[in-house]
Amino acid sequence: MPRKPTIRKPPGLPKGPPSTELLLEIGTEELPYQFVGAALHALRHAAETLLAEQRLSYGTLRTLGTPRRLVLLVEGLASRQAPAVKETMGPSKAVAFDQSGQPTKAAIGFAASQGVSVQALEIRTTPKGEYVFAVKEEKGQATHSVLTEVLSPLLGKLSFPKAMHWNETGVRFARPIRWLVALCDGKVLPIQFASIRAGNVSLGHRVLSAEAAKRRGFTVKSIAQYLKEAERQGVIVDQAKRREMILEQLDQLANSARGRLHQDEELLEQAVYMVEYPHTIMGSFKPHYLSLPKEVLMTSMKEHQGYFALVDQKGGLLPNFLAVTNMKLPNMQLIREGNERVLAARLADARFFFEEDRKVPLAERAKKLSQVTFHQKLGTMAQKQERVRKLAGLAASLLAPGNEEVRRNCERAAGLCKADLITGMVGEFPELQGIMGSEYAEHDGEPEAVSAGIREQYLPRSMEGELPQTLIGQVLSIADRMDSLAGFFHVGITPTGSEDPFALRRHATALIRTILECNHRLNLGKLIDNARNFVIADNIKGVPDSESEGRRRVADFIFERLKYYGRTIHGLREDVMEAVLHADVDRAFDLIELLDKMKAIHAISSQPAFDPLIVGFKRAHRLTEKEQWDRKPVDKALFREAAELELAQVLEQERDQFAACMAHGDYAGALDRLVRLKGPIDEFFNAVMVNTEDPAVRSNRLSLLKEVDDLFMSFADFSQIMVQGIA
Repeated sequence: MPRKPTIRKPPGLPKGPPSTELLLEIGTEELPYQFVGAALHALRHAAETLLAEQRLSYGTLRTLGTPRRLVLLVEGLASRQAPAVKETMGPSKAVAFDQSGQPTKAAIGFAASQGVSVQALEIRTTPKGEYVFAVKEEKGQATHSVLTEVLSPLLGKLSFPKAMHWNETGVRFARPIRWLVALCDGKVLPIQFASIRAGNVSLGHRVLSAEAAKRRGFTVKSIAQYLKEAERQGVIVDQAKRREMILEQLDQLANSARGRLHQDEELLEQAVYMVEYPHTIMGSFKPHYLSLPKEVLMTSMKEHQGYFALVDQKGGLLPNFLAVTNMKLPNMQLIREGNERVLAARLADARFFFEEDRKVPLAERAKKLSQVTFHQKLGTMAQKQERVRKLAGLAASLLAPGNEEVRRNCERAAGLCKADLITGMVGEFPELQGIMGSEYAEHDGEPEAVSAGIREQYLPRSMEGELPQTLIGQVLSIADRMDSLAGFFHVGITPTGSEDPFALRRHATALIRTILECNHRLNLGKLIDNARNFVIADNIKGVPDSESEGRRRVADFIFERLKYYGRTIHGLREDVMEAVLHADVDRAFDLIELLDKMKAIHAISSQPAFDPLIVGFKRAHRLTEKEQWDRKPVDKALFREAAELELAQVLEQERDQFAACMAHGDYAGALDRLVRLKGPIDEFFNAVMVNTEDPAVRSNRLSLLKEVDDLFMSFADFSQIMVQGIA
């Protein structure tokens, strides 16, 4: 029988470094779905940081999770730490060695303290001079040993919006931990957390796993085997795979009903993290409920039950719903019928609220807002609504001057905008604020513009959220948010660090987006002043500050959010934005003008002449800031150099053109006029000594530079621009 040929690797192919894998599973009681995604993100970040700190390289790192488990999987993990070179600086060379080059006691003592020989000390040149260094190489430990020491503290770093104590250790976690699996290269890591010892046994689905496995769990040997066996035991550990399954099932059922899924990413995320093995069912409700507003039905399905809505090709709601369950049984009829009964009860409640609410006009309900507190320091909801009404009227007169119908509709919508807060429907579904007010206003016979404005008052709800589409809605959104900003700043409640309990950053960002993206030319300084005055007129006690200080605090906060908007949406430089916003906020300002100026400077900053121009401007700016002189109109008779006359003539010529460009909002053209001053400014500083001995000539030269400074500063504070690393 012929021998089997031996397969040999070609010579010269290097072997890769030895690698292993890590599997960590934290088994818990059911976690709230809101916690799982954030916990997996935190676990991933903590693991990446830990492995980097421990000098452990790896190929791929994943975090997977379900309501009952948080899982860390690391593949291609180095079997040992990378060696580390530790360098410690000791005494100077002059202290460590005598004139003959022999080590002194200082060198001998330093070497001994570092565990190296004197001969191994290295002499290196530093900014302080020549010093001796001890250089040691620390060999890496085995990965198994390292992980045994550091994994338990890693678990302790996980935090949750709400945590609980569940055993005698006092350790806090979102839900009780029931088991731990920790394997490195298939071997159990002997770690312990909250008295739970890690092993190699995981648990499957509570219902779908086999009876024997449900009691004893299943043994985990490797990452691949774990994922395969978990699925056999009814657990899809990978959230991305569960998401794909859910979407496929939803689409299939929607098609079977000749409809399409109403897209809702938030609801899909909820479904993904509420189940371990998704199975979607379709139920129905009585068609007569379709007489309710679409938003009422969809909110009833989503908020209470987590159901998906189906719509027809025209966007109309179908009398069906889709529910994602945690198991697939031979007969799902009982589950389907149970879901239908629960939804029917919810819809019956919604219909009752809707019919009862419409019996009382919004105008009557608005009178009861004096019984509702907006904030203990800012009075009642009636006071807030009245302030919003006044601001809406002012904003309408600024945005549509002379249009009495717009102003009247804005004030009417603002006078009713908070009345739905005391309806039964909004009490049951707070998410329907504004939407129900719009429905009830339409029922009461209010103009369509008023109804639409009430509906859109809370838009946009996020940085990328939908903007109000009507002018009335935009005015209400601006007025409502401005009142909140002015009111909370007046009483000293402002965001600090990551804390922003009243969402003032979101309010300011929404205000900015509405003004900019709806292209509203609005004197925001005037709006801030009036918002503050309306708050003060309500006898609301505020923090002690002057009128200008109060205005500046609100304006500066809005400017900070404008810079955030400029960075994220337009990619603008920080120094460019700061240059524009550094102007005095006591004068009128327009967000569109400010943003356009920023974009204009950002665009021209890439031109070769820009940086040298700013260098010349800064020189003039610093001189006029530092020097003391009696400023008088520039007198050409006092010029002694041709460069003085040239700068004065070019300045006079370009100033008129600059003013014309500014008047027409041509900021690129205005900047181009400033760039034309580069040559005369450079020649002035090359040919002219500003601080001459003749005081009249000196003052005249400083006054000329001050005119240059004033022209530049009328556009922006260019001293804030960073040029070639110079502030």
